[in-house]
Amino acid sequence: MENTLINGKSPILLVEDDHVDAMTVMRAAKEINLKNKLELRANGEEALEYLKDENNEKPCLILLDLNMPRMNGKEFLDIIKKDTDLKSIPVVVLTTSNEIDDKKTCFDHSVAGYMIKPVDFGDFIKVMKSIKDYWSTSRFPE
Repeated sequence: MENTLINGKSPILLVEDDHVDAMTVMRAAKEINLKNKLELRANGEEALEYLKDENNEKPCLILLDLNMPRMNGKEFLDIIKKDTDLKSIPVVVLTTSNEIDDKKTCFDHSVAGYMIKPVDFGDFIKVMKSIKDYWSTSRFPE
């Protein structure tokens, strides 16, 4: 029985307010042949609404920007990591922030990864490929 995290069946939740960055992630996902559907939400509040809606399938992975309006990524992490139903969903931060305090806060919230968004699309493809490769071989606990 296949139980890898990224297997093309469960969605990936992309929490990103910048339209260009969201399109870049979607384009890179297509380029690396990622089969999982990307569910886009523009901020932490919208992402929480998606996660709390029982009609939505839980994502296998959350790609999270930090700097967003209404509820930023750090506030979002604080909430989901305290929620017993959501805290086990792996979160990879994809952000432009290279601030030490942001990294520390994220790792204090047990993020699975922290990646700086590259400006060059070719480099962005490499980042997305490394996420896909890692999470395609990671397994849910039995």
